[in-house]
Amino acid sequence: MDEVQGSIYDVVFRNEQNGYSVIEMECEKNLITVVGYFAYVNIGETIKIYGSWVQHPDYGKQFKMEAYNAVTPSTLYGIEKYLASGLIAGIGPHTAKKMVEKFGVDTLDIIQYNPDRLSEVEGVGAKKAAKIYEAFQEQKELKDIMMFLEQYDISPTYAVKIYKAYGANTIAVLKENPYKLSDDISGIGFKMSDRIALSMGISIDSEFRISSATKYCLNWFHGNGHSYAPQEELCRVTSELLGVEEEVIQENIIKLFIGKSLVVESLEDIRAVYSTSFHKAESSVARQLLQMRMYSLSKLVSNVDEELQKLEQSQDITLAEKQKTAVREAMNNGVLVVTGGPGTGKTTTIKTIIDLFERKGMSVLLAAPTGRAAKRMQEATGKEAKTLHRLLEFGFGENDEEMYFQKNEESPLECDAIIVDEVSMIDIMLMNYLLKAVAEGTRLILVGDVDQLPSVGPGNVLRDIIDSEAVPIVRLNEIFRQAQESLIVVNAHRINNGEPPILDQKQKDFFFVRQEEQQAIVNTIVELCRERLPKYYKTTFMEGIQVLSPMKKGICGIINLNNELQKILNPEAVDKKEKQYREFTFRVGDKVMQVKNNYKMKWQSIVDFEKEGEGVFNGDIGVIINIDSEDQIIEVVYDNEKLVRYDFGVLDELELAYALTVHKSQGSEFPILVMPVTFGPKMLLTRNLLYTALTRAKNTVVLVGAERYVNQMIVNNHITKRYSGLKQRMVKMAEML
Repeated sequence: MDEVQGSIYDVVFRNEQNGYSVIEMECEKNLITVVGYFAYVNIGETIKIYGSWVQHPDYGKQFKMEAYNAVTPSTLYGIEKYLASGLIAGIGPHTAKKMVEKFGVDTLDIIQYNPDRLSEVEGVGAKKAAKIYEAFQEQKELKDIMMFLEQYDISPTYAVKIYKAYGANTIAVLKENPYKLSDDISGIGFKMSDRIALSMGISIDSEFRISSATKYCLNWFHGNGHSYAPQEELCRVTSELLGVEEEVIQENIIKLFIGKSLVVESLEDIRAVYSTSFHKAESSVARQLLQMRMYSLSKLVSNVDEELQKLEQSQDITLAEKQKTAVREAMNNGVLVVTGGPGTGKTTTIKTIIDLFERKGMSVLLAAPTGRAAKRMQEATGKEAKTLHRLLEFGFGENDEEMYFQKNEESPLECDAIIVDEVSMIDIMLMNYLLKAVAEGTRLILVGDVDQLPSVGPGNVLRDIIDSEAVPIVRLNEIFRQAQESLIVVNAHRINNGEPPILDQKQKDFFFVRQEEQQAIVNTIVELCRERLPKYYKTTFMEGIQVLSPMKKGICGIINLNNELQKILNPEAVDKKEKQYREFTFRVGDKVMQVKNNYKMKWQSIVDFEKEGEGVFNGDIGVIINIDSEDQIIEVVYDNEKLVRYDFGVLDELELAYALTVHKSQGSEFPILVMPVTFGPKMLLTRNLLYTALTRAKNTVVLVGAERYVNQMIVNNHITKRYSGLKQRMVKMAEML
């Protein structure tokens, strides 16, 4: 076996999923090409590699690496290049040069053992010196941990995630209980943690292994929108995963139930297995809704019809009978659900309810599940609307780890009525937190379109409440004359009723561009977004146009669409900073989306510099304004106000947002919507997905594709079964009252 030592000059290629890399290594003033699977490599690092020389038919002589180990750089050139690589936050080429000039070959020792001396370097203050030390230590720990995990075939991408979760304790945690990986870290499944555990000697029929797998499979059901898992299905899925008999899984479920780790309950003819938290939440939601129905209202409203008549005259409006019914029910009930599709007057109904409450001197709070939905509600009503997290005053406990809502049963919301819009997006856990904060006597009005896609999180809250008929429900189903002039509204209702949309009317707000081939569809969408739509509607893509797609992968999926749209809307340029991350290149000027809730992420107002807060949420859309390779951060501005700084280590929370999935678009409204219509997974090409997409458009819809796929989606009225016991609980409780 040959042996070579040198410093990494360039990383030509790297697969972050498996670590396979092609690097150029500077060895005795010569550049050699090295290929192999590296857990951790960075430009400027000095490494010793073991392997053999091979002759590649296309790329010539290469060194095929079999094993390697890191070597601390010892020359001034090597140290400077190592520090200048961007590996350590706070050190760029300029700072690296000055540090090496100051400390010479002792530079790395100074950073590690005497970091206070770094402030002797011009431009490096005490705060920056501390940051450099922390980053250096983190990189050292991360390298050791990645090398440790490499023996278990853990990819570099997941190794970084594991380190972020456990830090310096990573190796100790994994040796004690490798199954914590599947419990604690998003994207790491049971199979990966099980592989580590088995290689460490844990028995294949270990009760600890079976318990972990059972909980993992139950969480899989939760992750797919279910509040519980049928015991029969849970046993089958877990048995297939482990390769053990279902009877063994059943016995383990009983033990977990006795130990109060799970809840097992009969719901009609199903034996339901719940995680404890979801069982508590579902039971609590059912109980609280039924209690609200029976509350004595804090302020009674008499002569509602007279007040309605006065309001209609003063506002010069005429309400439909169903809208009047909704207003009456809102005045006279502790809880009310108002549901209806586009153009049926939900917004007018909400405004009327607010006006009547305020005329009676009653206070009203408005909220929605997401920031964009809250913003829409505020624009439509002219009143302040908050996200539910902000309304409930989300925060952290004293140890800065435990998350909780400060508004709850002990500190309820102080108001006479609460109106919540886009309720179809609310999962069972968030609904439980909301209901806990509603004081006795306060009215709660829930507004939403039950025919849209359900919440991303577990539960089927809005549909279950409506189907239970246990609380007052008003269904708005009359399309108003003004809305009838919109083909978006007309077609949305036609699709929802299983009828084909009108596609050939000209000079309307709904357009269909026929294309068969998927690449032709993508090319057409790119051309529409680049020139035709901005020119015709006198807008820009960033201000008025959004591309949606049913799927993530494939030619017409959002990953490819984002890359293609980025090329023409924000192309590469010498003066534009960028950062490569997985399949994306993030670039200054890019439209991006936060793709998971991060309650701790700090933001600062760019309008009022003294205003700051915490929390960036799944679905928030912003623009990259700066990329700093030296400090390793990307700066994003949301809603033209909130500045958020992302460390390079958390870029898995960001995605390009020129194109979004329909699921991610929920709660939003876009002036112009463009969507491909082509073949794809049957479970995605459904009627309610197409209906949901159309209802996201405010002014114009452009569908690009083949008409037969539109018809296939309309025919496919399959609504994926969601295991939820809320309806049954509400019906049962209502019968007992």
